[in-house]
Amino acid sequence: MEKSSIGKYRWVIVTLLLFSTTINYMDRQVIGYVKEFFCMPVAKGGFGWTDTDYSDVTSAFTAFYATVTILAGYIIDKIGTKLGLALSLIIWSIFGILNAFVGGSVAVHAFVRSLFGIGEAGNFPASIKTVAEWFPKKERALATGIFNSGANLGAMVTSLFVPWCLVYFGYQQGWKLAYIITGVVGFIWLFFWFAIYTTPAKSKKLGQEEFDFIHSDDVAVHAAASEDVAVKEVNTSVPWKKLFGYRQTWAFFTGKFVTDGVWWFLLFWLPDYLKKQFGFTGHSVMLPTFIVYGIAIIGSVFGGSIPLFFINRGMEVYKARMTAMLIIALFPLVLISTQYFGDKAIFGDSAATLAIAVICIGAAAHQAWSANLFSTVSDMFPKKAIGSVVGIGGMAGGIGGVLIQQMAGRLNTHYAATPQTAYLIMFVFCAVAYIIPWTIMKILVPRFRPITDL
Repeated sequence: MEKSSIGKYRWVIVTLLLFSTTINYMDRQVIGYVKEFFCMPVAKGGFGWTDTDYSDVTSAFTAFYATVTILAGYIIDKIGTKLGLALSLIIWSIFGILNAFVGGSVAVHAFVRSLFGIGEAGNFPASIKTVAEWFPKKERALATGIFNSGANLGAMVTSLFVPWCLVYFGYQQGWKLAYIITGVVGFIWLFFWFAIYTTPAKSKKLGQEEFDFIHSDDVAVHAAASEDVAVKEVNTSVPWKKLFGYRQTWAFFTGKFVTDGVWWFLLFWLPDYLKKQFGFTGHSVMLPTFIVYGIAIIGSVFGGSIPLFFINRGMEVYKARMTAMLIIALFPLVLISTQYFGDKAIFGDSAATLAIAVICIGAAAHQAWSANLFSTVSDMFPKKAIGSVVGIGGMAGGIGGVLIQQMAGRLNTHYAATPQTAYLIMFVFCAVAYIIPWTIMKILVPRFRPITDL
């Protein structure tokens, strides 16, 4: 257990990451709630988009996000987390605001949304690298779970704010204000980031006891190391080509490629599912989506604490991480039953409640999985390579996300008369999307093998 004399300043740092991720997902998810207006017939004042048009726009964002994430991770390893995360937020905030001024053109909206994705690509590489700088290995999954819960907080805020904005200001102005207001919030966060954040070696708020604790299992940067050595270790990058030569990189790549698309699906398509399955629109979408993302916060934080439970009982870090991920991977299997419980003919008025409860389990499991998956990178790789490896994984997850967006859009178009069928197929995929990559990861890296030759 941590001694009482050890400070807690590292938790201030993770709180900053929590809010940056919250803002990241607020900006990202606006489009999921304005889809109803975008797909409204032109005769009724909407843009007349089809489900395929919508999936093309979200896919363009996801594709650019995927492509740039690998570059963003490399750049962040070079310039450091403070400047890297700040630049990312400035870019995504500016282009998030610009989305309000592009009108109903699918092509133009996709173009600006793609530039928005370029900025968003830096958030997770910078955040995971920051956690590695500020936390010992045994606390990293918990710290990651805490900041990663910002994805759910952002989704929750958006689920309340955007529908309200559309109703209060009207669809014609509300969708624009939703983009503008969520984009402006990021610039407020920048003030606190520049005022508070620095590396542990440079922090004047960090006591020696906490510094030693942070580096207690870090042979590269020991408490006795000089400040210059510590900074050099943090801000040095490793060539991508070399990183792709490790099984550990491919294990993380696989985990992100298969599972990230599930979260993209829930972010961009959950409001549409609730509308088509249960007739929820406008304000009626707010409560169920708020609940789903709220429950996911519990999964993110609790899931990050599971390995710590095993570690404190003597289990080696990697084994504890993989054991936790196996347990977590079993829970999404309940998503196979989503459409059964959502059948009004069987469960009547309780169908929506039961289906949402099942989706809550899947969403919580995803966030628990994600918190631990990110931590496998800092378990295996030195700090100087973490941003790059997370960027590679982000690229993989983005590619998987593009495929899921296209799959959802085309299934909904193909089964326009029976959207329940389209969502049945989607939920079955989401159900098995964790146990398969866990198996592949275990085959690639059967036991703890840290990278020591970078």
